[in-house]
Amino acid sequence: MPAYTHGHHESVLRSHRWRTAENSAGHLLGHLRPGQRLLDVGCGPGTITADLAERVGPTGSVVAGDTSEEVLRAAERVCAERGLTNVAFRVLDTHALDLPDDSFDVVHAHQVLQHVHDPVLALREMRRVCVPGGVVAVRDADYRGFTWYPQLPELDAWLDLYQVCARANGGEPDAGRRLLSWARAAGFTEVTPGASTWCHADEADRAYWGGMWADRVLESALAEQAVRDGHATAQELQRLSDGWRRWAADPDGWLVVLHGEILCVA
Repeated sequence: MPAYTHGHHESVLRSHRWRTAENSAGHLLGHLRPGQRLLDVGCGPGTITADLAERVGPTGSVVAGDTSEEVLRAAERVCAERGLTNVAFRVLDTHALDLPDDSFDVVHAHQVLQHVHDPVLALREMRRVCVPGGVVAVRDADYRGFTWYPQLPELDAWLDLYQVCARANGGEPDAGRRLLSWARAAGFTEVTPGASTWCHADEADRAYWGGMWADRVLESALAEQAVRDGHATAQELQRLSDGWRRWAADPDGWLVVLHGEILCVA
């Protein structure tokens, strides 16, 4: 697996814990029913996983996979706090899922393919472990599709920096627009493409999103990589962080995160 551009700093997990099935997997929810076997690839700290487990439970089951044991422990705590007993946790490599063929009715991956070296291979693996006629559901951000107001130069510089660092790690930050082509290359013939957004515009959402990125550009793995590899100085990162806080404090501040989505029949 490539280096994970964001890393697992608290500021990163803070944003991941905000995610729910409703705000991050709406394209899948209509296809879920009790009794299904579901694989959540790249489950992160487990907030989406727990929502999905509730929808396929009590007779259905979920396997939550991630590359980080620390993150899996966080996901396990989230599920335990919600009283869920139908979730198992596994360290998994997205390129080579250590799972039998035809094991799941549903395979879900959120914000995963943008970080892997070979997204087509990852999709082939998801197809392999999904039963014929089952559903593979994927959603990924498209960073060049982000748009915001006011047009602050610090945010433009942040986006350029993120693109450089993500690609240096072998990822594709503009994954959203490529999902359909990757699915077709992986052998899926029945694919429903779509798109959805997160919009951060009220005071609480601006404080959450802007504060989170203000911290991430200073303290996360992205910040460490940027300085280590000569893409930015500590002073430049501070300028980007200040820009995020300036955007968050602006009552006219508005930002949309564009996502591509696919629903594939295995």
